[in-house]
Amino acid sequence: MNFSGLNTFNCATEIFFGCKSIQKIPDIISREHFKRVMIVCDEGIENAQILDRILEQVQKSGVECIVFSNIEANPSVTTVDAGMQVCTEFNPDVLIGLGGGSPIDVAKAIGVIATNGGSITDYEGIDKFENQSLPLLAIPTTAGTASEVTIFTVITDTQTEYKLTVGGRKLAARWAIVDPELTLTLPPKLTAATGLDALVHAIESYTSKMSYALTEALALESIRSISSSLRQAVYAGDNIQARVAMMYGSLVAGLAFNNTRLGNVHAMSHPLSAKYHVPHGIANSILLPYVMEFNLPACPEKFADIAKAMGENISTSQTLMENAYKAVNAVKQLSKDLKIPANFSDYNIDRRNIALMAKDAMKSGNILVNPRKTNIEDIKLLFEKTVGQSEPSFKNLESVQ
Repeated sequence: MNFSGLNTFNCATEIFFGCKSIQKIPDIISREHFKRVMIVCDEGIENAQILDRILEQVQKSGVECIVFSNIEANPSVTTVDAGMQVCTEFNPDVLIGLGGGSPIDVAKAIGVIATNGGSITDYEGIDKFENQSLPLLAIPTTAGTASEVTIFTVITDTQTEYKLTVGGRKLAARWAIVDPELTLTLPPKLTAATGLDALVHAIESYTSKMSYALTEALALESIRSISSSLRQAVYAGDNIQARVAMMYGSLVAGLAFNNTRLGNVHAMSHPLSAKYHVPHGIANSILLPYVMEFNLPACPEKFADIAKAMGENISTSQTLMENAYKAVNAVKQLSKDLKIPANFSDYNIDRRNIALMAKDAMKSGNILVNPRKTNIEDIKLLFEKTVGQSEPSFKNLESVQ
């Protein structure tokens, strides 16, 4: 592990973890003397009756409450603006982001605009706004994005077909309630996609150029927890032990990558979601083994560690590279077991857009911390490999470090 240099670990969020932790909602509202609560969620949360459970807790405090639930996957600037209009009219003193990454990201964006004005597009980048966001309580209902503890929000500009990232400590949720029981009704397909997204977070954090001993320990812990429980969570959704392990793995991965950023997988998934509406978790899941194969020569020791954390047998009789490749094979097998597509052939990606998607991916700061130096030609080749046609080899020596 990397113990060199001075490192700072950031977590701006007070975390309540465990079954029935939603019962802390009235305590937080009362302690902070909040009077007006705006809940940001999506229709799926309403249909699963999760919203009713949260409203029951909120109403114990006797506060006024309004719900904004018109949120799509890969939420847009237009959706944020609509939510902001509700916020302006209701004037809440606290937001509750309830759901997967999309509702929580929208709640974060609304919180920024509420105290800084303008549009969320004005604040792309890190610490581009001055004022502390409106207080936010984040309650995840998937074991995936870990948006409840990160300093980022990702919103799609549908006019430019571009996903923009806004970040900063003043954006983060002040509280996170992480209750595994809220994931018990999550369908198998969403459990698989969001769970693999969490695994991507852990793997990309562990291999990031910004990683250090503390984040590496968290990332490996996440990999172990997710790898040993995701299949059970998908195929036996009422297995509360598996759900707890997945929620824990997702949370720990979030704490890690919040301090290290991510890598090529996330840089590439954003244009896929923006242009072809590929769900974020599916995009990351499909990209992961391709990017792992690309990155492996840059840090084979770390890939051998990942393989071991995933339960693979690391043999002293085999070479480092042989052991490292076990990580890639373990991820491929996990994806196969969860019926994740091997490529994007179902999404009809136009090869003529690959150059434009690669250009957008290169705008991401995640490219800079990817373990293997990456240029736009590398990204183009990775996209080529994933669209479901012939598999070119990586021959660009400029990307080798």
